[in-house]
Amino acid sequence: MNADRKRGGLPVWRHSVGLTGRHAERELLDQLVAAVTHAGESRALVIHGEAGVGKTALLDHLAAHAPGCRVVRGAGVQSEMELAFAGLHQLCGPLLDRLEHLPQPQADALRTVFGLRTGPAPDRFLVGLAVLGLLSEVAQERPLVCLVDDEQWLDHASAQVLAFVARRLGAESVGLVFAARVLSRDLDRLPALPLAGLPDDDARALLEGALAGPIDEHVCDQIVAETRGNPLALLELPRGLTVGEVAGGYGLPGAVASEGGLEETFRRRVEALPGRIRQLLVVAAADPTGDPALVCRAAGRLGIGPGAAAAAGDAGVAEFGTRVRFRHPLARSAVYRSASPEDRRAAHGALADATDEHVDPDRRAWHRAQAAPGPDEDVAAELERSAGRAQARGGFAAEGAFLKQSALLTQSPKRRAGRALAAAQALINAGAVDDVRDLLTMAESGRLDDGQQATVDLLRAQLAFVTSRGGDAPALLVTAARRLEPIDTGRARATYTDALLAAIFAGRLAGSGGSVLEVARAAGAAPRPQHPSRVPDLLLEGTAAGLHTGYAAGVPALRRALAGFPTDLTAGEQLRLMYLANITAVRLWDDEQWELLSARYLDLVRGTGALGELPLAITARAPALLLAGDLTGAAALTDELEAVKEATGSGIAPYGAMGLAALRGDTAEAADLVAATIDDATRRGEGIGLVFTGWAEALLYNGLGRFDEALAAGLRATAYDEDLAGLNWVLPELIEAAARCGTTAVASGACAQLAEMADATRTDWSLGTQARAQALLSTGEAAERLYREAVARFGRTRLRVDLARAHLLYGEWLRRERRRREAREQLRRAHDLFESMGATAFAERAWRELLATGVSARKRTVAERPEDLTAQETQIAVLARDGLSNPEIGTRLFLSPHTVQYHLRKVFAKLDVTSRSQLDRVLPSDPPVDSR
Repeated sequence: MNADRKRGGLPVWRHSVGLTGRHAERELLDQLVAAVTHAGESRALVIHGEAGVGKTALLDHLAAHAPGCRVVRGAGVQSEMELAFAGLHQLCGPLLDRLEHLPQPQADALRTVFGLRTGPAPDRFLVGLAVLGLLSEVAQERPLVCLVDDEQWLDHASAQVLAFVARRLGAESVGLVFAARVLSRDLDRLPALPLAGLPDDDARALLEGALAGPIDEHVCDQIVAETRGNPLALLELPRGLTVGEVAGGYGLPGAVASEGGLEETFRRRVEALPGRIRQLLVVAAADPTGDPALVCRAAGRLGIGPGAAAAAGDAGVAEFGTRVRFRHPLARSAVYRSASPEDRRAAHGALADATDEHVDPDRRAWHRAQAAPGPDEDVAAELERSAGRAQARGGFAAEGAFLKQSALLTQSPKRRAGRALAAAQALINAGAVDDVRDLLTMAESGRLDDGQQATVDLLRAQLAFVTSRGGDAPALLVTAARRLEPIDTGRARATYTDALLAAIFAGRLAGSGGSVLEVARAAGAAPRPQHPSRVPDLLLEGTAAGLHTGYAAGVPALRRALAGFPTDLTAGEQLRLMYLANITAVRLWDDEQWELLSARYLDLVRGTGALGELPLAITARAPALLLAGDLTGAAALTDELEAVKEATGSGIAPYGAMGLAALRGDTAEAADLVAATIDDATRRGEGIGLVFTGWAEALLYNGLGRFDEALAAGLRATAYDEDLAGLNWVLPELIEAAARCGTTAVASGACAQLAEMADATRTDWSLGTQARAQALLSTGEAAERLYREAVARFGRTRLRVDLARAHLLYGEWLRRERRRREAREQLRRAHDLFESMGATAFAERAWRELLATGVSARKRTVAERPEDLTAQETQIAVLARDGLSNPEIGTRLFLSPHTVQYHLRKVFAKLDVTSRSQLDRVLPSDPPVDSR
């Protein structure tokens, strides 16, 4: 770089002195490169430390010492934090020639967010999968190293996607290295390299190597001590000293170790520059693109000639070459912050004028907003128009950012309220709720009409439900729905439906005015729709009637609703109502509809790329497979859910995993899952979680034959019975445990509740469950008739677990009746079914009963996953066995196809097979259907 001579005879300082010290850090980076280039592995790393500590220098070292690798770089820019996917575009822009090799939905997702095509905003996790696939494709040609500087200033969308990719890297030959000041929540689970100041010897060497003349030993020691070895501070601090101060030890500086001190050093340097050069630097600092042509055009609009760029470069603050690059982000920050508000507005105004409104209308709108001295309706309207385009690329969070800025520049109180409410709704939809309360306060600062006040109430209620699914949400949603009634009947009814679902979730932990009975009473009085009843109307009316009037009252409407699903709905309505439809099928004891709806839900989410819905879709599907006896499939989905939760940060309760652990008889895992779910559900106010933990415990202990513990769990789960349909899984467990413990009053009361639902639904599932429960309390011919009815009814369903349990209970009863031969027949059927499923606890219980009948045959081993395979290898092997391609498996498990292939090679070696077609003979298959 050019030399820089200061007042007072300051010696010439050399700006580039190489990387001093950092031997351990360099060795770690060399190991990362070796793993990527030689071992074919992928690695992620976060280098974090204070400003100026040398993070960028280590990235530069890595870029220069990655032989055979392609290196791409990107960086967060503070002024671009509101522009969705700006940082990602920096990194991936040079790689887009490989887009055509991605699956079409993934390629389209990237084209959309980068503005190469129009279309609905893709799910951010689909974008993450697309970036993972893109990096993997590029790395096929040669290993790829991606460097991301200043991660703390990435826009939120880019930060989320890149963190997602970093967590899912496997065997693609990709290195992804971040530099950040602090470990963000997105990056805190990645391998990290904390960076502190240089040791004293290295700090002295750096300082002395950067000086063109001698330095007094005492001054050197003082500078090293005060900077605490911060390399940037070591290089910048002496620039404010004269030759005499450096060489003779006079006028020692004050401490500048802090980030603020470093910025102050740059600020003083900038303030010493002529006005026109300062203004040019302000323009460069306000432009995040680094485009020298754009900066030059903007400077020209301010009357700054082309010669100013050379003078600005000589100042040692920024370089003006093929890109405009500041010496350090703190230099950019110092330039921008030290400028007067008028100078900053002038810079943004010039950049807006210099930006082509057809090529980059949204960045132009953003500059215009920063240039506005006060409310400006023209600019606010332009931002509002940009919000729609931003939503198409970056989703609701990007839309919310533009609408929030639009609201801030709006003078009309009514229009400002409308834009603030639109911004709040977009941010709630995005799950980015930090600014929502401030936006609602902004909206309420003026006089609201009834519709706007109703929207405020609705958004506050949605905020409560989204953030915790807790006890406050039901009552808030009812309040919002009541306000909407005279304004918008359709929105009011949709809000009542949300309130009912929230009340079902909250259960016993609902706040005042939010119990299922109170919410159902309010929803039942909702104004009638202005059109013939459709599926959404029937779901609302049936759910409300079933909770308020009585279980049977809701059945007809709910059956009609499920019968119209999905033909009577748009794709958007399907996604919004699909979870409610699934739990409605369960609450109606309709296993056929549950099977169809849960499978469709999963397919719909995957097919549309709405991966944010995936945790709920898996939660609906996994128990359906579990009760159908497909424990292998349920296990694959629960493992997938863990991958989804890791990738997305979802905190959904592990209901499927609890049931799986209970059926397998895994007391330790079940206890851990139950304890964690109780703590989480209680904290958030999700009372339904307490019902499901009680069900899982009762199921576990019934399988183990520990009936007193099963009884205690069942009583805890059913202590709150205002929502009868919510108890349909736990009541049969309570009845079996109570009957075994001789607590006939408890068992009879639960049987009566079960009978109320069975009489209303008349499905084989409900009637079979009722028959099995009544048989436990009956004797003689009545008991045998009921057991046979239970076996016959469950044999007509998909519910293999319930069928096996009916055989087990019938066999146990026959043995007590001393009918050993008949008992052995029933118990063997039960044992074989349980064993084929992997339901270990119940299989052991059936085997003990068989031994008691005099059977001496050797017990077969319960089918489990091959011991040599890891959990992830088992997932991949099962999906490959079921016919999924590598890209399809990668999409399911958030892995690149190359990582899938890597694991499959290991699976083949461990199982001693050579092709996918052979997996079927070495992996557990689904249990056979037995309708006997």
